[in-house]
Amino acid sequence: MYAVIETGGKQYKVANGDVVYVEKLEAENESTVDFKVVAVSTDDGFKVGAPYVDGAKVTAKVLDTVKGKKITVFTYKPKKSSKRKMGHRQRYTKVQIESIEA
Repeated sequence: MYAVIETGGKQYKVANGDVVYVEKLEAENESTVDFKVVAVSTDDGFKVGAPYVDGAKVTAKVLDTVKGKKITVFTYKPKKSSKRKMGHRQRYTKVQIESIEA
């Protein structure tokens, strides 16, 4: 059994026990969060929502909030001696999928 959830403008395919890094959520560590279910696969078949599946729920436990790898951004304008170097580290929330209800 697996489900496709939506969070942070992205979709993730998850199953029970999976550990997933999603866009930063405003939730405390060790708390539980629910996600919107776009599609779910069960023994009965595959259900797709329009836009979400009615009665389906994915519950996850927040494990930690972490930072991703550093990304270097370099911009310049040719022939103007204008340069700028920046770095960015995206914040993610590490969650573990506890249950999928369809």
